[in-house]
Amino acid sequence: MATTAEIKNGLCIEFNNDIFQFVEFQHVKPGKGNAFVRCRMKGLKSGRMLEHTFPAGHEIITARVVRKPHQFLYKDDMGYNFMDQETFEQISIDGKTIENNDFLKEGDVCEVVIHEETNQILGCELPQHVVLEITYSEDAVAGNTATNAQKPATLETGATVMVPLFVNQGEKIKVDTRTRSYVERVKQAKG
Repeated sequence: MATTAEIKNGLCIEFNNDIFQFVEFQHVKPGKGNAFVRCRMKGLKSGRMLEHTFPAGHEIITARVVRKPHQFLYKDDMGYNFMDQETFEQISIDGKTIENNDFLKEGDVCEVVIHEETNQILGCELPQHVVLEITYSEDAVAGNTATNAQKPATLETGATVMVPLFVNQGEKIKVDTRTRSYVERVKQAKG
């Protein structure tokens, strides 16, 4: 058991017959009335987002979850296949439980979230940033250089992100997997 004072991003709780992970929260103390905590949570079993308000000091039931590093091997009709980095055991995870799975590239190491009591796989979290090569993007048009202008770019995994006009096909870029946004170009070592 815990209280709302112990809420932090990433904490998992049992709530409404699901296990929810806090995505963001805000402690609110209005001038009049009681304090409360406004939260956005993601259901790890259902995948749905939920906004909820807890009264300050409310008891919450924390869920015991383990995050284990797994390496992405390949995707097939059974799902996304990963290998445990410690035991080398292979598991298959449904793509619906992996947010932004179109950024996954063979060899990437992800955090698989497992409910400790039931040993059920709740989801898979990608690394915060991935480096991918642009396989297709339009060339910038001369004169089309408005401030912060962007164009779509297709990456080697098939994902599409918006990039600045100066980024070209064949270059590698760093992408934030949580926001699906371009971060920077990655300098390539000369071989």
